[in-house]
Amino acid sequence: MRKWPFVVGGIGLLGALAFLPWFGARRTRGLHSVMPAPPPYVFPRDFLFGAATAGHQIERAQPSDWTAFEQEVMRTGRFGTLGTGRPKPGHIHDLGRWPDEVRRAKTNHDALYAQDLALAAQMGHNAYRFSLEWARLFPKEQMEEADPQGVAYYHGLLDAMERAGLTPSATLFHFASPQWLWQERGGRRGWERDDALRHFERYLRAVAKHFGGRISHYCTLNEPMVYVYNGYLEGVFPPGERRGDPSQVAGVVAQLLRAHALAYRILKEDASRRGRSIAVGFTQHTRAFHPYRNWAPLDRLTASLIEQAFIWDFVDAVHTGTLRMTGTQQRQEIPGLKGTQDYLGINYYGRFYIKTSILHPLRFEILMHDPDDPSEPRSDLGWAEYPRGLLEVLAEAQRRYQLPLYVLENGVADAADDDRRRQRYLVAHLRELWLARQRGIDVRGYFHWSLIDNFEWAEGFGPRFGLIRVDYQDGFRRVPRPSADLYRRIIRTGITHEMLQAVGLASDR
Repeated sequence: MRKWPFVVGGIGLLGALAFLPWFGARRTRGLHSVMPAPPPYVFPRDFLFGAATAGHQIERAQPSDWTAFEQEVMRTGRFGTLGTGRPKPGHIHDLGRWPDEVRRAKTNHDALYAQDLALAAQMGHNAYRFSLEWARLFPKEQMEEADPQGVAYYHGLLDAMERAGLTPSATLFHFASPQWLWQERGGRRGWERDDALRHFERYLRAVAKHFGGRISHYCTLNEPMVYVYNGYLEGVFPPGERRGDPSQVAGVVAQLLRAHALAYRILKEDASRRGRSIAVGFTQHTRAFHPYRNWAPLDRLTASLIEQAFIWDFVDAVHTGTLRMTGTQQRQEIPGLKGTQDYLGINYYGRFYIKTSILHPLRFEILMHDPDDPSEPRSDLGWAEYPRGLLEVLAEAQRRYQLPLYVLENGVADAADDDRRRQRYLVAHLRELWLARQRGIDVRGYFHWSLIDNFEWAEGFGPRFGLIRVDYQDGFRRVPRPSADLYRRIIRTGITHEMLQAVGLASDR
């Protein structure tokens, strides 16, 4: 994530000054909040605790755009990377080193989901976030009804959740869409096709028909701005475009907003007919965007602009019914959009730093960690850890929207068998979440990313985010990491002094 042209393209420094506080964002020193009381930090009994997954990352490959991309990568041998945590456009890092069965089965979750969910139950989870794969339900464009095998698969998954006592939280679009949607129609492909929403509506009505009586918590879109940025500006996700000009992606953003509003209406109407109460929202990828240098006003102003564009523009659009894209002249009213969210999902992974040049104010760098601070905690992907930022993002979301909040993803890439980094990360972030609730922020659930190791998109199989290790060399054997048991104990007793001491946080009150 080096250049985000959609953030400040077309906006000059004077324009930024007109709309932002003089000094913009500010980088803080401490990684953790000062706690108002000693442990234990206990959560209420009705709080949702679980882990999250996504279908394409763990299920057997379906006829989707991502499957087609992976097949093309294999044919052409594009397995490179620009560096740790920096995907190379058109490539999937090290994909060629994995056996065909691993590439096709991902984690073999299709055969092992009952075991995976039973392990989640043993860890004390009471909820599970997963995604329904559009391509699994509608593998062919001409289908009017959902594929019976796909329907049966998800009923089996929901049956396993029920046996394990897990409340389902279902995501409807988690980056992958049917391959047939990318056949050109009228000069357009994918979400930009004139008939895309009609096809999406067919999928939504099938979801409501077959699963509406079993699911009460829906996430319509996962990280829509990540999808837009990586797919249309940076070229590391399908469709692999690098348009550069932010005005050229406004149509995709607007279409995703329409898709969200459509999903909200259809699911709510179905729930009303059934006499059921459901919650429908979406989730945003969030970071703490801080200036690399507090003394550089342009770093601070640009960090503020990036935060607004990447996190809040999309949420503001749903809140108000009008899309306004920071750094562009784009302004568009979207009928039926306003207020179509019962909650806001927050995916949080850490801090990025913004470094600018006064000679080239519209060109800047996004640093995944501070290169001048070797002691800064960072993940295997080079992402800087900043637990305090979770509290900051939750507080800002509460201030802006006054909605219930769910942390739908939070985790760290840590491949070590003892996963001490993940243990510290888990305790530190849940402590911040506890503090958020103490301050009156309406956070109702936490889903760790991820339940099991998985396929991490353009990063391939290398990064390991799972509470449970997947042994790809031994028949996809599941091996719970120490963090899995730690999470179980936090759910049961809260965060204790002993836990803080064990991960080196006992002095950070």
